[in-house]
Amino acid sequence: MDDVRLLIIDKDGAIRATINRMAAAYGYVCDEAADGIAALKLFRRRDYDIVVMDPDLPELDGKNVCRQIRKVSDVPILITCEKCGEQDKLTAFELGADDYIVKPFYPQELFSRIRVFLHRTGSLARSMPTKITFGGLFIDTRSRSVYVDDSVVQLTPKEYNLLFFLSQNPNKAFSRETLLNEVWGRDFTGSDRTVDTHIRTLRENIKPYDASIATVWGFGYKFVV
Repeated sequence: MDDVRLLIIDKDGAIRATINRMAAAYGYVCDEAADGIAALKLFRRRDYDIVVMDPDLPELDGKNVCRQIRKVSDVPILITCEKCGEQDKLTAFELGADDYIVKPFYPQELFSRIRVFLHRTGSLARSMPTKITFGGLFIDTRSRSVYVDDSVVQLTPKEYNLLFFLSQNPNKAFSRETLLNEVWGRDFTGSDRTVDTHIRTLRENIKPYDASIATVWGFGYKFVV
């Protein structure tokens, strides 16, 4: 895969060097940051295909870095951590991380996960339509923008992904578990009530077309056309 660029954020120079060497073996390009502020400066200057980040960072911690990235991008974020308790994992996912791996890890395992994300995002980019219209609801997939009656609405990355997935499968009912797997990823360990919360805020944001997302009682949701 050509021109794949990774952002590696870790205060440990030895770990950054190990990941960088492995990335070079795959033909990937790496940028490195040892603290949260340096990481955000790099992120604002370049486009990245994936971010690999230890949340224990000087200057600005990983939670804030993740939060700032998610304000402007849906790039996959893979968390590396020495001690990942249940609450740490939940917090990472709530802030928008896509996966985690516990240190010490085998570099081959890390890059197996990275390749899965790269394959997934590359496949989506190739098959994705550029414009989706349902009455006054319009989705521009190139800019990841959503318009309601010609006015842009602000969605979080997960709200957008949820709307996009449902709109690509009109009139098909999906369980909460399926939506968690498709939108949040199979490694997400949170409650299926996460789906209900995002559906509620998504409906608020796309009014008066909120009825397009119908509840299938006792099961899940579907996008009604």
